Amino acid sequence: MYSNEYIQFLTHFHGDRDYFECHEILEEYWKKVAKGDKSSVWVGLILMAVANYHHRRNNFSGAHRTLEKSLKILEIRKNELAQLGLDSFKLIKILSEHLELITSNKPYKSYNLPITDELLQAVCEKECKRKGFIWCNKSDLTNEFLINKHRFRDRSSVIKEREIAMINRKKKGSE
Repeated sequence: MYSNEYIQFLTHFHGDRDYFECHEILEEYWKKVAKGDKSSVWVGLILMAVANYHHRRNNFSGAHRTLEKSLKILEIRKNELAQLGLDSFKLIKILSEHLELITSNKPYKSYNLPITDELLQAVCEKECKRKGFIWCNKSDLTNEFLINKHRFRDRSSVIKEREIAMINRKKKGSE
């Protein structure tokens, strides 16, 4: 019923709190199922993960901007959140509370998504255990790799993809 990518997103969100990985997993999935739809529920969840990544790094400006965008999308996509086994009302409340923390420049706090589907949660907990994570563990604020993962990743494929897109735009412009 749920995609493997969504299960992996939830596993990382609640297990190792690797929000960068959450973003990567769902972005690839979004490109497969709703590419170009920037109001997709997937984009809302991606932005939520990115906001957590920024907040944990004390980038309050980036966290605020990103979480506001996420909230706008997720408020519109409440029915889809329910279909994804999440309590949309509780999620919007949690995210609104975190937006207040960010607005007040208060430190990041781990939170859990309100999963309503017990089977989904059981699958995610099992996957968490398989990966060696602890379900609903708090974020390790001393883990430099986790906190600043964007600094350590290989960006060569992203750079190449952007170069190809720029060449294609130039070709279209000269036609």
